[in-house]
Amino acid sequence: MWATLPHRRTASAMFLSAATILLCMGASAQPRDDDRPDTVGTGAFPAMKEEVSTLPDHVIYRPQNLAALGSQKLGVMAWGNGSCTNDAASSRFHLLEIASHGYLVIASGSIYSGPGAHPYTEPPPPPPGQFPPPQTTPGQLIEAIDWAMAENTRPGSPYYGLIDPDQIAVAGYSCGGLQVLNVASDPRIDTLVIMHSGQFNNSPNILSGMDNSPDITDAIHVPTLYVLGGETDVAYGNGMDDFANINHVPVAVANLPVGHGGTFQDPNGGRAAQVVVDWLQWQLRHDVDAAGTFLGEDCRLCQDPDWTLATKFRR
Repeated sequence: MWATLPHRRTASAMFLSAATILLCMGASAQPRDDDRPDTVGTGAFPAMKEEVSTLPDHVIYRPQNLAALGSQKLGVMAWGNGSCTNDAASSRFHLLEIASHGYLVIASGSIYSGPGAHPYTEPPPPPPGQFPPPQTTPGQLIEAIDWAMAENTRPGSPYYGLIDPDQIAVAGYSCGGLQVLNVASDPRIDTLVIMHSGQFNNSPNILSGMDNSPDITDAIHVPTLYVLGGETDVAYGNGMDDFANINHVPVAVANLPVGHGGTFQDPNGGRAAQVVVDWLQWQLRHDVDAAGTFLGEDCRLCQDPDWTLATKFRR
């Protein structure tokens, strides 16, 4: 039996139309931010980002000093970018914050914004009446997990023996959240985080390389967190509809009324990043204090007037 804590707002019937799909896919969905330096996060392990030759078309976010981990094993989070862009630095403040808490975060693409950015050329617009193809694929999330698991057992790897294979998350923003749903059946995954996203519901399957069928959430087999931007978020109706339809695994949806852009560009990823950290710490490391952000009538999000939380957890 699942216990539901009712949310304080009712999900609207706002499903993603062709226009909003274009917004989520368009290059303008996440503006490039080249002038701000990278941050190191607020966790115990100051973080960095880098590209490595053994994992092309991905960017790694990790603690700068792996030796400082001590007995702490790295969790892994594969990340799908907003707009399915190939700019793996587009959510860098958010991802650096996650990494600073002892996670190996792997984003699809390359560095096309901020420090270390490669020259970038906007792709040509699609023909009239067609949608732009995603620049990254769901398969890159699986490639990230495969690489991390291989590095954990490869002698000579900087990650040899440092990764916990039972701490694997897959997360994504907007179009990247749809990529998460596309790989949700992978048995190695321990939790999902879907931000400002949800299946297209009654819209046609128009994104090449992705399945957006109505029953795609049936493949979810692990606790799942949705983070949405309130009723002005173009993905609000879709994410809330997913939450309503998921009844076979523990699921939560947390809304902060900031719209579709979220808090990714706020210092250290803003308030949403802290909620995601707590979810990962609870689900992957069984941290009782972190669980207090979500559990019980007096949970931290329940007491914060800016957040709206709804959950379906087993009693």
